[in-house]
This record gives sequence, structure tokens and C-alpha cells, in this order.
Amino acid sequence: MAMLEVKNLGISFGGLKAVDNFNVTIEKGQLYGLIGPNGAGKTTVFNLLTGVYKPDNGSILLDGANITGKKTIEINQDGIARTFQNIRLFKELSVLDNVKAGLHNHHPYSTLEGIFRLPRYFKVEKEMNEKAMELLKVFDLDKESDYKASNLPYGKQRKLEIARALATDPKLLLLDEPAAGMNPNETAELMETIRFVRDNFDMTILLIEHDMKLVSGICEKLTVLNFGQVLTQGDTSEVLNDKRVITAYLGE
Repeated sequence: MAMLEVKNLGISFGGLKAVDNFNVTIEKGQLYGLIGPNGAGKTTVFNLLTGVYKPDNGSILLDGANITGKKTIEINQDGIARTFQNIRLFKELSVLDNVKAGLHNHHPYSTLEGIFRLPRYFKVEKEMNEKAMELLKVFDLDKESDYKASNLPYGKQRKLEIARALATDPKLLLLDEPAAGMNPNETAELMETIRFVRDNFDMTILLIEHDMKLVSGICEKLTVLNFGQVLTQGDTSEVLNDKRVITAYLGE
């Protein structure tokens, strides 16, 4: 059974088809890339998959379950987490608290337990602290756990956003241009991090990316969007050598 199966997905804004008849199947454990020129509809697809937008038509199956039209929080609880092209951290909170924010779906306590500091509150907080620190160690961020998120270097903020997404215990991780703004050394390190996450967290990953070195280095399959429609899809090497893809990017 595929981890993600999307059929005939579409949405329009003001009569303009932003995404039209989008289809993709991603197997469990795959590193899959979604590429295309600016404005091709890639982030709109992510917004449809995560419930930010409700599709006009089509269906989304996650691990066999239909999640089409669900709310964002419900989709996250079902197993999809994401990062954003423009980093969205709680910048005034600590590094540790940013990760703990992602843990609350799976480590709840009631409002009364929190207000009156009942025993369950301390038990859950201890569990979340331990789990958050484990995740921070994976990303070599444990020594900065008390820092404000806004005080981290850019590359580490990217890592923190991934760590927070993983804290929600997803089956499918969506990464929206994770290498944006990174220098070559940071990008190379990010590639290793993404591979590590896939291999050690039993994760399926779908990423949007413009850095073709990163795409060719880690993605096993690709879908290319252009003007909201699938231009081509298949094995990475074949797709990147497709003349239609070159034309879409270079306008030749």
C-alpha cells in the first residue's frame, strides 16, 4: 500500500486553475521530489495535502485512509507534518519549547492539570522534555536548547523546524524548499540530515526544492509541475534529462 496516493486533485482561485488534475503515488520510505518553475503550484499542492486549502476535486489517501478535506490539525494527527519555505518558528520561545510545541498532540494534559500543576502535568512535562532533547540531539541542537529560536544561525533554524515537525510523529514529512538560503556546505549537511531522518525515523519524505544538486543527490523519484499541471514524473535521472523539464526551467 502506498504511503500517499493523490488522484485528480485540483483547486481554482478566482476562476484560475492553480492545480489541475494532480496525481502522484509515493511509496512508504521513499524520498520524493516535487519540482517546477516559480508559480507552478508546488506550495499549493502542499497546502492541499495539509488542509490549508480544501480541494475543489480529487482525493488524498494517506496510508490507505481518506484525508481529503480534513482540517490541518486532523491531518497532522493522521500523520502529515511539514516545514515552510519561509521558516515559521516560535522565535521568542526557546529551542526546546519549539520542539515541545510539536509534542502536545501526543502528550496532552487538561487545562485544569496545567493551571493547578497536578501530578499528571509534571509527568507529561518530564516526558516531553526528554523526547524533545532526544530530537535535538539528532540535529546537534541539544547544546542550544535554552537559546531563543531567533538567536540560532539560519541553517540551525532550518534544522529546528524539521525537528519540531518530527515531534508530531508523522508518517509523511513535507519539506518546502529546505535548502532555501543555505550555502553549499549547509546544503550538503542538510542532504545528510534528510537521509538520516528517512533511514532512522522510518519516514517517507516529499520535498519541494529548486537546488537541483540536492534533488539529484537524494530524490529517488520526481514529479514536475508546470502551470499547475503534471509535466512529467518518474525516476530522477530520467526526469532531469527530459527536454520538457529543461524547457520549463530555462524557457528554451
